[in-house]
Amino acid sequence: MVLPEAWSFMCRFNSFKRTNIILQHLRRSMHMDAAGEVLLERRGCAGVITLNRPKFLNALNLNMIRHIYPQLKNWEQDPETFLIIIKGAGGKAFCSGGDIRVISEAGRANQKIAQDFFREEYRLNNAIGSCQKPYVALIHGITMGGGVGVSVHGQFRVATEKSLFAMPETAIGLFPDVGGGYFLPRLQGKLGYFLALTGFRLKGRDVYAAGIATHFVDSEKLGMLEEDLIALKSPSKENIADVLEAYHTKSKIDQDKSFILEEHMDKINSCFSANTVEQIIENLQQDGSSFALEQLKVINKMSPTSLKITLRQLMEGSSKTLQEVLIMEYRLSQACMGGHDFHEGVRAVLIDKDQSPKWKPANLKEVTEEDLNSYFKSLASNDLKL
Repeated sequence: MVLPEAWSFMCRFNSFKRTNIILQHLRRSMHMDAAGEVLLERRGCAGVITLNRPKFLNALNLNMIRHIYPQLKNWEQDPETFLIIIKGAGGKAFCSGGDIRVISEAGRANQKIAQDFFREEYRLNNAIGSCQKPYVALIHGITMGGGVGVSVHGQFRVATEKSLFAMPETAIGLFPDVGGGYFLPRLQGKLGYFLALTGFRLKGRDVYAAGIATHFVDSEKLGMLEEDLIALKSPSKENIADVLEAYHTKSKIDQDKSFILEEHMDKINSCFSANTVEQIIENLQQDGSSFALEQLKVINKMSPTSLKITLRQLMEGSSKTLQEVLIMEYRLSQACMGGHDFHEGVRAVLIDKDQSPKWKPANLKEVTEEDLNSYFKSLASNDLKL
């Protein structure tokens, strides 16, 4: 028979024990919820990264970056990992970009997360660009902004007929970051300048034709491609390239379709070769074709400050290394956080969704050379350590 005092103690002990177990489960589930936004698995010869926020089009947040970066570094050093695959969950998006609404709110509140996000995102972009293991990005679905940053700097990028690429940052008062200053000016002719300033969207095989993707595969074969890559035994870079090339060669979707911008490339190269945004606008006006006037209409809606920052970013980035570009872009990102247009662009496009941003300054003439220089000047406290 148990004494009343002992019974009372046992009840209290069991209650304490139950509470502890509940707390442990809560902590574990909270950690799993955080970690569940990105899945990191070793499968066969590969490390597989799955961006796992399909309800948010796999938008990249700081938590995801903080999970991916150390694992990428671990796999790079692991002799049993021969390649790294990154993909998006849900079928609709690879990654629609950074979670900029959260970043804008943090920036307005002067919270450190606005610094941390860009710093750690760009550090990840650099790690991908310098990764010693073959890196295969399956850019199926929407691939914009930050999604481009975690794919385009890798060795292999596989597009499908459902791929949708864009760098739409000038429409939200930012600039095409995540190394855009490096890869965009290196596309054919002045294509990168056109894509950066207008935010033009490329779809399907055009993502490959533009040079954003290295291979094109029918979406229904993407799962088989992944399994074949994972099943390789101690593959070399050449073995991986052979598998990708075999799938690419077999793809028939839109095989004979010409690049959507092919007929306009002469106009793009001519109009977008100018050294100022004002001259680009004048070139488009003088061209007068329906294509040129359509681009003029688009550019006139963009942030004037963003347009000038973007053109200079690409011109300077064309002769810089990826690391140098990312350092420049980090300075620019922090200057934009302290400005007006980024927060106004996020409000107009993502919060109120009125699509009517009130840019300040409101026109190109008001964005002076002095204003522009202030964005690009070196601030030691804002430098990125890669």
